[in-house]
Amino acid sequence: MIEIETGDYIMTFAKWFETFIQEKGVDAEQVVCVDGPSGENYIPLQFVFDAIKSTGVDEQNAIKKMIIKIDFVNGDVVDYFKHLAQAIAI
Repeated sequence: MIEIETGDYIMTFAKWFETFIQEKGVDAEQVVCVDGPSGENYIPLQFVFDAIKSTGVDEQNAIKKMIIKIDFVNGDVVDYFKHLAQAIAI
């Protein structure tokens, strides 16, 4: 579990991620379409979010860093989540 020290308390990656998603108004029920080995896959973002939160510390750090970069330039994080969904497509 990643812990991020922010002031007087420690925030886990999962809490940071959930807060980010909520603040950006990303709809966890939105379904993205990605190509997998079996063809088109329709994956709800909530499934992608759960997969992100279950990754290891190094992957979580890399994902967080990229999300922050995308957010900094006012990019669309949903495009990044769609990219990540390709890793879990079957």
